[in-house]
Amino acid sequence: MKYHIWTEGCQMNVADSQRVASALERLGYQATAKPADAQVIVLNTCVVRQSAEDKAMGKATSLKPLKERNPDLTINLMGCMVGVKGQEKLREQLPFVDVFSPPSDPGPLVAHLTQHDSRFIELTETEQRFALMDGELRLPAEEHGQLVSAHVPVVYGCSHACTFCIIPYRRGVERSRPVGEIVAEVRSLVSQGVREVTLLGQIVDRYGMDVADGPRLPDLLRVVHEVEGLQRIRFLTSHPNWMSDELLQAVAELPKVMPHIEVPVQAGHDEVLANMKRGYTAEDYRRLIARIRAIIPNVSIATDIIVGFPGETAEQFQATYDLLGELKLDVAHLARYSEREGTVAARRMEDNVPEAEKLARLHALDKQQETILTEINAGYLGETVEVLFEEEVKGRWKGRTPTNKLVFVQAEQDLRGQLLPVQITWTGPWSMQGRLLPDGSPQPIPVEIITISA
Repeated sequence: MKYHIWTEGCQMNVADSQRVASALERLGYQATAKPADAQVIVLNTCVVRQSAEDKAMGKATSLKPLKERNPDLTINLMGCMVGVKGQEKLREQLPFVDVFSPPSDPGPLVAHLTQHDSRFIELTETEQRFALMDGELRLPAEEHGQLVSAHVPVVYGCSHACTFCIIPYRRGVERSRPVGEIVAEVRSLVSQGVREVTLLGQIVDRYGMDVADGPRLPDLLRVVHEVEGLQRIRFLTSHPNWMSDELLQAVAELPKVMPHIEVPVQAGHDEVLANMKRGYTAEDYRRLIARIRAIIPNVSIATDIIVGFPGETAEQFQATYDLLGELKLDVAHLARYSEREGTVAARRMEDNVPEAEKLARLHALDKQQETILTEINAGYLGETVEVLFEEEVKGRWKGRTPTNKLVFVQAEQDLRGQLLPVQITWTGPWSMQGRLLPDGSPQPIPVEIITISA
């Protein structure tokens, strides 16, 4: 028996798909890249933008002929398109889909597949879920020993509800996972070859705040840090309001926790931030970036920015442009505002920035960020950095530095999962190239090979 999983969207969806794959592996299924060869097809959907929702609906509709040819095929629609509430409308639109699963929950699919299985027939749906998801995450056979970096959810849902965001309505309220469950999952991943984990949450620095006197993210980092065989730890995505000095100190003190912080600003003008219900000002964000840089040496910082939010004027966008130019952050994930049905912004604000203007603003920020990254990455030229190698891509090995910079190296040997010193020989805005230093000794770099993209 075989299964096929199609995943769209964020890292949380990737982690959710891994959990579904683990449950299916325990049931005796094997992964296949071809939907036509599968007995179970899972579509893990995203609706953060209209284009993502349209893509998911198109993918689901394309499976109808397969179902007609093979009535025994099980089709499972899961993720944010399904959400945590009723699925009546989807059931009407997609009557050939067998199972609708909320985000992060393999339970409905497991229950459907085991309803006639003597091993599970006497168990309730909750008992089935725990029988198949008891903390051990079983990777598909082709990923065992091949997956170097994995995502581990630590907080499900979100209770903050920014006015532009659909996630709280689709993923439900904030729920922190128990420390023991998280650590068991990390240990199981490490035993299968994973060397780096990224702890995930819609607002990850709120971990434990939904539990009275519960552990917080710094506590969790210290526990995960003790897992033997684990080499690197990252976490995302944080919110400026809960980025505490205690958390920053933990990052600075724990060698396995990488000096890379993802903390979205979303906009650089106070009125836009207030309309977004972000809960801080541009000056608050400036002070936060200064604190991060003061506490964590050589830190890299990533941010998210939305252009064209309802009512955003040219002057307000300029404030965002100026803030990004001033702070010179290492990564800026840029997006045009997309109205999502059900959000506060969709109900109360007119999407009145023309698409052409949104696109122009996006391109302006992208061009500025390219210049910033060219300058930042040029500082790595000739330096020796530790790179954790993930996979071979077109004859070169791809890996990342502690600051999450992408590095490519040419090597004959298999570098997967190895943490090695690399001397940077070329830098560009989006990646760098280097050479291995088996003895850790840097070498002079010929001037003629230095090329920095503008």
